[in-house]
Amino acid sequence: MLTDIISTHLSVIFCGINPGLKSSDDGHHFSGRSNRFWKVLHQSGFTPYEIEAVNDTSILDFGLGLTTAVARATSRADELSKEEFDDALDTFKAKITEYQPQYVAFLGKAAYKAFSKKKEILWGLQPEDFCGAKVWVLPNTSGLNRGFSLEDLVAYYKEFYHSVHSS
Repeated sequence: MLTDIISTHLSVIFCGINPGLKSSDDGHHFSGRSNRFWKVLHQSGFTPYEIEAVNDTSILDFGLGLTTAVARATSRADELSKEEFDDALDTFKAKITEYQPQYVAFLGKAAYKAFSKKKEILWGLQPEDFCGAKVWVLPNTSGLNRGFSLEDLVAYYKEFYHSVHSS
């Protein structure tokens, strides 16, 4: 089981689509060997060093949190149904309303597309807020996401980092 790493008034809550099987088994976010989240987070400026997945709770020290859109673990995010996203929406809204982050960063377009009911979403800052938080959509760091190199991911996350720290 993967639990949220979250507290009130964070700069950013990063929202993965759902837990991978390894993360669910060991209880640590982004612990799959091929996931590039911790490396990208560090290289884009969010953390001064690369956090190890086993120390994932230390992300709170940097004003950052972690959650998932859907709680059910799968080997691939595309195994989730539209109904699972629909069922998760109220819980997710309540979470964001309660914790009031400055930004919610969705990792990949799938969850935000399902939650916002929009057909087309561009990367980056979204025109509307989500329960009072600004929304930013970033490419997913999953090793299955071969469309983005490490350099591409770092560039997208760095742009987001500068936006967070200039507002």
